[in-house]
Amino acid sequence: MQTSILEQDGNMVAILEGRLDAVAAQETEKAMQPLCECEGKDIIIDCTHLEYISSAGLRIFLRILQNAQGKGQQVFIKNINDTVRAVFAMTGFINIFKLI
Repeated sequence: MQTSILEQDGNMVAILEGRLDAVAAQETEKAMQPLCECEGKDIIIDCTHLEYISSAGLRIFLRILQNAQGKGQQVFIKNINDTVRAVFAMTGFINIFKLI
């Protein structure tokens, strides 16, 4: 699992590549910490190259969303594949995140 964080067009962008499973979750959570620390910027999680997400990965996404909402920021999930979309649909995450 590889995670890149960058600032783009006034937003914080996380680019995820690989499988976000229980094994990768702890390292990914640390890598995504800047998203929780940012102020006044919306967050985009680019899942173009995310192959799979487990419940551990979903918890990371939820923590980022809750943190951002508490500061008046928005979180967008970009380019999820059919496998990840199915997980979002089964868990109801498809209704709480803004998919772009």
